[in-house]
Amino acid sequence: MDIPRSTYYYKPRGKLSGEAGLRDRIEKIAYKYPYYGYRRMTHALKRDGIKVNHKKVLKIMKEMGIQCKKRRKFAVTTNSSHKLRTYPNLAKELIVERVDQLWCADITYIRILTAFVYLAAIIDAFSRKIVGYVIGRTLAAALTLEALKRSIGDRNTTDLIHHSR
Repeated sequence: MDIPRSTYYYKPRGKLSGEAGLRDRIEKIAYKYPYYGYRRMTHALKRDGIKVNHKKVLKIMKEMGIQCKKRRKFAVTTNSSHKLRTYPNLAKELIVERVDQLWCADITYIRILTAFVYLAAIIDAFSRKIVGYVIGRTLAAALTLEALKRSIGDRNTTDLIHHSR
């Protein structure tokens, strides 16, 4: 015969059953440690004596849908170390019983196709409805003042508390 001797002695690995076993082991580790990503999973498998590449582990974890989510860095948005006057929180112990008793203000940004725009909104705490809002390109004080002006309109604001924390 004209075939190499290695062909005669070749034993197939049974890749399908080996990968199934690897999948089972990854699933068990992921159940026990749900916060493990593919790197930690690879190290855990290597500690158990299973030789596997991190790319293979990543591929299997993606296929099984057991990848952990990346932790996002907490963004500090408030500067509390200023020398400006701070006002007491009048809404802390207040029990809201009617409309136009307590308004809350909030500013957020909205991503549009080319940039960001800022939304300043005034919300009635009792009805939870937006009583005034403004969208602008800059985060200037005029944005929030305009939202407040639009919300006052013809409303009864004699004993209103405006809370912006």
